[in-house]
Order: sequence, then structure tokens, then C-alpha cells
Amino acid sequence: MVYQPPLGARDLLPLDVNQKIWIERRLQQVFHRWGYHRIITSTLERLDTLTAGGAVQPSTVIQLQDSDEVGLGLRPEFTASIARATVTRMLDSQGWPQRLYYNGNIFRKQHTTAYGAQLEFYQAGIELLGADGLLADSEILLLLLECLQTLGLTDCHLIVGEAGLTRSLLSSFPAEQRELVRRAIAHLDRISLEQLPLSNELKELALFLFDLRGKPEDVLAKVAQLALDEQQQKIVNHLKSLMDLLRQYWSVHPEAALTQTTEPGIVLDLSLIQTFDYYTGIVFTAVSSNDSGSRILGKGGRYDQLLGLYHPQGKTEAGIGFAVNIEDLHHVLLQTSQLPKQTPASDWLVVPQTDQAAAAAFSYAQTLRESNHLLRVEIELNTSDPETVRDLARRRRIQQIAWVDTEGSPRIETI
Repeated sequence: MVYQPPLGARDLLPLDVNQKIWIERRLQQVFHRWGYHRIITSTLERLDTLTAGGAVQPSTVIQLQDSDEVGLGLRPEFTASIARATVTRMLDSQGWPQRLYYNGNIFRKQHTTAYGAQLEFYQAGIELLGADGLLADSEILLLLLECLQTLGLTDCHLIVGEAGLTRSLLSSFPAEQRELVRRAIAHLDRISLEQLPLSNELKELALFLFDLRGKPEDVLAKVAQLALDEQQQKIVNHLKSLMDLLRQYWSVHPEAALTQTTEPGIVLDLSLIQTFDYYTGIVFTAVSSNDSGSRILGKGGRYDQLLGLYHPQGKTEAGIGFAVNIEDLHHVLLQTSQLPKQTPASDWLVVPQTDQAAAAAFSYAQTLRESNHLLRVEIELNTSDPETVRDLARRRRIQQIAWVDTEGSPRIETI
């Protein structure tokens, strides 16, 4: 019998892990520079926590059952867990805003019939809790773009939408047709949209909404043609201010842009709807574009009602964040020359010259490790002839061999 990991799971071998850590460390450096602190939440959550308010659908959760018949689930994302932890455990000592980041695995059922569809994913991301408005939205978008730039990804752009505005504009359609319209727009399915049984007026509106994507100034000019109510106009004004602020920032810091121009590489798309339904404001997707096609690298958005679902008194606070997909970043970066091509080599191979020299060899190896905590020191466990040891060192790219005798005296050889 050949044992394999479960369908949808996979092993990460040392080189995979080394490359994954390379990505994660660079992301963490960005998070630290922006003042974010790491939080680690439970991999297991109560199912009612994950699905509170309909934010996460039970069908996406890999569910378990404990001995007390309480439904449990493996987290399909981090935001709900962080919201719960923040409002129940952190407020007394910290106050608002909270800047938190995370790095770990999530588990999610896929709505696909593909054999062995992936179930486990790795994510890194941030949550900015207790802050709303123009500056908070700008911080998150700029932080995401800096993450991509730090990884050397310059062929990316952001697609930005507005969940509240899109939801409001779709409210003009009858309830039984609204989801069909939303789905056709979200999937860029113009043919299905044109075939829906809508009045001429509503069909014209649906096709108008379908085309609300492109350069921010062009999209905002189109939206201005609609008869907007006060709240809708407020959202449009916020989007315009957000785009203007980003352009002003890039004009001062053009080196921070993903492209080599002062344009921030942003597409405004008012049909953009994220997977989870708790978003209330801006939503966004980071997309890479190269010769091998487009790939989604990360997603995020504003969720100003979510924290209230977990607060003991139902008090809510603003929230916004994003998650980047480590596997997708890894796939894109493999096409560049940046990722490590091999695992790090050890610096020393310590060889006991006789069986009686074993303790002395272990002692000398420890002395080397204590002299510099970054050194990698291996002990040769199968003492054999010198040429075999040297060949082993060469294959492992170890340049220093210490031959240790029973007195603990080393003879140093450079390979």
C-alpha cells in the first residue's frame, strides 16, 4: 500500500518551505514597517462563530463534531476569527484602532467537481480595526501595493469596487431577478444579461452597470449620469477622493508605484463582488498579468458591521483588511529569478575521527553554534572513510569540515 496525503492536501518539501518562508518574511517586514502586530487565532472555531450573520456559508467549511455535539469547523478565512478575538479579549488594554496581521493556513471546500480539488491554502494578511474613512482605505490599498512591490511584482494592478454602492444600484431590480443580474455582471456574462426577462428600462440599467469598469475617472463620470440619492452620492464622492489621494501620493513617490508611471495601476469595477458577504464598502482584488495569463494574488475590503456580530453588547466598529495567497504568489515568483533555488547549505560538518571522539565532536559542534546563532552545523553520524565524508560535504555544499579527535582538538579542512 502506498500512503498519500488526503485529496485536496499536499506536502511542502524543504525547498518549497524555504521559498514560502522567503515570501512570508518579506511580507512581514512590510507589515512591521506599517505598525502591524501579529495575531494567531485558533485553527478550529465553533461553526456558529464562522457563520455568524451569514458572513461565511456552511458549505465552504470543513466541519467536525466534538464529544459534546458542538459543531466545529476548520477556519475558511481569518477575518471572522480575528474579529471575535479582538472584541472579546483585546479592547480593555489596547483601544482603537487595532493593526493586526496574520500568517497561516486556511481550509475551504471548493464548489467544483474537480478530482482532488485543493482544500488547504496558505495566507498572509492584515486587519485594520476601528478605523474608517478616506485615510484608512488609502492605508490598506497602499500597504497591499507595497507588499507586491517588495516581492518584485511590477506587472500587477488593483481592481477596486464598492460593495455598498453596487448593492444599492442593484436594489432597483426585482428581488427574484436581482441575483441573476448580479451574477451575470460579476461573471462578465453579457449574453445571459441580455436574455434576462427585464423591462426595457431595467435592461438598459443592467447593461449600463455591466460597463462600469475601467479607468477610475471614466467610471466615475459614467456613474455621475445616474440619478443618485444622497447616500450613493456620498459613496461616489468618497471613491473620487480615494483615487485622487492615491494619485497625489504616486506623484510625490513615483518609486512606490507598481508601474513606472504616476498611474497607480487601478481599475475601478463597480461589479466587483467578493466571496464573503460581509463587505460594506470598498472591495479590491490584486491581479498579476504576464505572459502566462492573469492570476489573483489577493483580495480584501471593508466590513463595518462584522465586529458587532461578536461583541457581547453588539457594539460594532469599522474594519478593513486583505489577504494575499501564498501559493499564487509562489507560482508567479517561480517565473522570476528571485526565489531561492535550493535550501541553505550547512556551514560546518563536524566528524568524530573515532567512536571514542563522539562526545568531543558534539561538544565542538555546540561551541560553533554558540559562537554564531546563524551557523548551521551538522554532525557526521555514519563515520566512514575521509573521501566518502568529503564527497558528502560537496554534495551538500558544505565548505568546512572539522575532524575532531578524542581530546576535542579539531583539524579544519576547507572543501
